[in-house]
Amino acid sequence: METMLTALGLRLEALLGTDRVITDPVRLRTYDCDGLTNHRSTPGVVVLPDTAEQIAAIVRECAAAGVPYVARGSGTGLSGGALPRADGVLIVTSRMNRILEIDIPGQRAVVEPGVINLDVTRAVRPHGYYFAPDPSSQQICSVGGNVAENSGGAHCLKYGFTAHHVLACEVVTPDGELVDLAADGPGYDLLGVFVGAEGTLGIATKITVRLTRVPETVQTLLAAFGSIEAGGAAVSSIIGAGVVPAAIEMMDALAIEAAEAAVRCEYPPGAGAVLIVELDGPESEVAAQFTEVERMCRDAGAFEIRIAADDAQRALIWKGRKSAFAAVGRISPAYLVQDGVIPRTVLPDVLARIDALSAKSGVRVANVFHAGDGNLHPLVLFDDAEPGAEERAEEVSGAILDLCIEHGGSITGEHGVGVDKARYMPRMFTGADLDTMQMVRCGFDPAGLCNPGKVFPTPRLCGEVPGKRKGPHPYEGKADIF
Repeated sequence: METMLTALGLRLEALLGTDRVITDPVRLRTYDCDGLTNHRSTPGVVVLPDTAEQIAAIVRECAAAGVPYVARGSGTGLSGGALPRADGVLIVTSRMNRILEIDIPGQRAVVEPGVINLDVTRAVRPHGYYFAPDPSSQQICSVGGNVAENSGGAHCLKYGFTAHHVLACEVVTPDGELVDLAADGPGYDLLGVFVGAEGTLGIATKITVRLTRVPETVQTLLAAFGSIEAGGAAVSSIIGAGVVPAAIEMMDALAIEAAEAAVRCEYPPGAGAVLIVELDGPESEVAAQFTEVERMCRDAGAFEIRIAADDAQRALIWKGRKSAFAAVGRISPAYLVQDGVIPRTVLPDVLARIDALSAKSGVRVANVFHAGDGNLHPLVLFDDAEPGAEERAEEVSGAILDLCIEHGGSITGEHGVGVDKARYMPRMFTGADLDTMQMVRCGFDPAGLCNPGKVFPTPRLCGEVPGKRKGPHPYEGKADIF
């Protein structure tokens, strides 16, 4: 395999130039993981293409050689979805970072996959528009990565996920062909299948996104509660009253502690939880709803409420929440970021059981979550220098996902499955479900070379008869295949 990769690297250098191909072992280590650092693999070769045609040519070379390949944007993913292959090629799209077209009358923009999420908003804000999906990493994550993972963000409660804002994609298929997928095209919804497929069906090279008009007014408050249960009660009251905030986010005491240490967000001292509620829309409607939200927070036991008077104060309120994932590095040497979903109605029960898991195991858990749609992001803290600590953290992390499934939820809301959660898929889906998903994947990628080893717990050969496998997989142990 090493000889094959060396020969492939030389062909790629002839195709792209030596400055676009990395084979040096030291430089390759830059790309050995995404944002979930407990999964690492140094790629065999890294390529840095500038155009869709170059990506298509790279894929054709990989297909001809039978070499697996993985696409990567900014590397901010949190499920190991862009984890490279030691026996394969990593295709990095960060140089494809041009906004190709802005069509304000049509309320759309066309961008390359390496364009940073927030840069789309910066480009169209002067026209009164913005790009609605807003992951916490929006200052550095790429639109191509958002498409792969179907990323959400704090405002997905009202505005939906990336899938709701992608109108079309130009895609390099696993056989190296450039094709166009559109939301309004005839036949099957192939774009809907592609968005959120975690890069297993092809590589997006051009993305047409929907632009959203900037709302007439925005109002933001931060409410501090003595306990996370009281904050959860406020969430239930707000949603139960028929109010749909643009965002409704919650952090527990440990997450607040981390945010204070990292960015000095100055949240109310002594809070067991803080709730951030943001409303937007017509001024008269927001004013009426905001009064109701403030009342419901006080009725639920909020001991302090802060209302942002301007954009600067709004940014300060959001500062702690947006920095929460990175901030826990201030209070723990290492951590796992989890991503599960539960119905809002069971939020207090599940949070109480997470606390019980934490107390029983001795593993600290900081809770940050999109309270409005039940998307939990528990941060499981551990010391990676302590023997067995990571294993205990993994056990707690898995138990949290089991709680989500037990309460009618999901093992992922927006971070994807990747390599990190593949082993949990059978807990949520039947064998028939997984076989059906795998057959769809095989329809796009019969050779199994496009981001292999992700999403599915056990690789299945295309053409293999569905059903429970007996004995080892025929390619088990052959790293050059899977």
